[in-house]
Amino acid sequence: MDGIATDVAVGVKRGSDELNLYSTSPNSVTANGNDSSKKLRVEDRMESPPSRVLHIRKLPSEVSETEVIALGLPFGKVTNILMLKGKNQAFLELGTEEAAVTMVNYYTAVTPQVRNVPVFIQFSNHKELKTDSALNQRAQAVLQAVSAVQEGGSPNSDTSALDSVLAQAPSPVLRIIIDNMFYPVTLDVLQQIFSKFGTVMKIITFTKNNQFQALLQFSEPVNAQQARLSLDGQNIYNSCCTLRIDFSKLVNLNVKYNNDKSRDYTRPELPAGDGQPSLDPAMAAALNKDSSLLGTPSGMVAPYSSGGGFQSSLSYSQGGAISPLSAAAAAAAAAGRVALSGHSGCSGVLLVSNLNEEMVTPQSLFTLFGVYGDAQRVKILYNKKDSALIQMSDGNQAQLAMSHLNGQKMYGKIIRVTLSKHQTVQLPREGLDDQGLTKDFTNSPLHRFKKPGSKNFQNIFPPSATLHLSNVPEDVTEEDLRQLFSNAGGTVKAFKFFQGHKMALLQMSTVEEAIQALMDLHNYDMGSNHHLKVSFSKSTI
Repeated sequence: MDGIATDVAVGVKRGSDELNLYSTSPNSVTANGNDSSKKLRVEDRMESPPSRVLHIRKLPSEVSETEVIALGLPFGKVTNILMLKGKNQAFLELGTEEAAVTMVNYYTAVTPQVRNVPVFIQFSNHKELKTDSALNQRAQAVLQAVSAVQEGGSPNSDTSALDSVLAQAPSPVLRIIIDNMFYPVTLDVLQQIFSKFGTVMKIITFTKNNQFQALLQFSEPVNAQQARLSLDGQNIYNSCCTLRIDFSKLVNLNVKYNNDKSRDYTRPELPAGDGQPSLDPAMAAALNKDSSLLGTPSGMVAPYSSGGGFQSSLSYSQGGAISPLSAAAAAAAAAGRVALSGHSGCSGVLLVSNLNEEMVTPQSLFTLFGVYGDAQRVKILYNKKDSALIQMSDGNQAQLAMSHLNGQKMYGKIIRVTLSKHQTVQLPREGLDDQGLTKDFTNSPLHRFKKPGSKNFQNIFPPSATLHLSNVPEDVTEEDLRQLFSNAGGTVKAFKFFQGHKMALLQMSTVEEAIQALMDLHNYDMGSNHHLKVSFSKSTI
């Protein structure tokens, strides 16, 4: 990749300079007040087994806790963080080993960047991260604030560590800069996002230094701090519109007009003032003295451009809180890299090997890889039928599919997924019989991501034993579905209807069984013009 230092790599090799913070347990890493805890121990260079604790090195010195947490958020819940700013390192603990493996797999293909600086991510040989809140106070508070908001609650104000951070809020006014603004951001969009953290009183939008910016005033400084901790570095829309947030030196906004540029929600009677500037001269002068954000923004980059639709990475659950970033935003989240459709810098063609040639078909590959993007063409190689080429819509979809499916078990064999050197999958010459090994799915009605703004963009998850079923006919019973999926091969361990019988969660015994069931039963005709929709779920029953 252009501009990437050659000594930066991503993988599972143990680095020689991983920090060993001695603890009572050999499988945990602890931060405490002893000087000996800060000693470096040279590790043998060896392959480290997967762990939910990841070691991140070569971080820029000015990196924030939010930016480090943002590296892991798309892949699952981040449960702990230890910042070692003096050494430009950090440890990040994810909720599950599966999430950590997905994260490392993705960053094996795409070099992660923070503030445009390539960083090194690898498994730690520690299985658990223990931190002393007194020494790691701010990082823990940031993590708590982000986690609480994602889970639909509000940060626990009784926590002293969080109190100390929130008490630092100097102003109820935030200065917001929108980077990578490929889609318009409206005043109403900002109000929708930030109102999840408290009462938004006023907003003023403007352009300065060719950047779209906004000033947003909460009723209380503590709400502004919570919003900044949770949203700084996040995307509004997939792949773009990254929020860079800091406090303004202003403590009150003077809004003169209610229009598409400014709004005072406490004074609905204000005139529209069409054609009038939203900032009065005094505020404009104060703004020029406002502190700028430092450093080159990194941001979290989601995998897809939604093709003109405004599908939000900061989607909201029914409870009104920000949902966790989906694994869609996920596994493609290379911090600091904007990869819109057609601009990903890599081919959209995948090479899949070690397939079960007795079982695999172009249709089964289309269905499985179609969970992570719109597969256009599939070719099983004529002279090597355990391998296939799959052309996705773009390089982002290809990388997303690779990060989730490489190493998964399909029809009894662990498949390998890599990027192909081919730019397209060639169709057979007209009149040539290739035994049905090549299929063109360009015009398939089964593409999940063709519709801009589709909810499917927010519901991409790693292969799991639990499947999400939708478009279930009203007259179909639990027993009917259990029987259907049992016949596909495997054992149904658990089942649950929801959304008034229209949807269900169904858990198979293994991930492999779930993969096979999805390939066999996605788009299955249930009768009455109901075709069953099957996808992987992040939930458990």
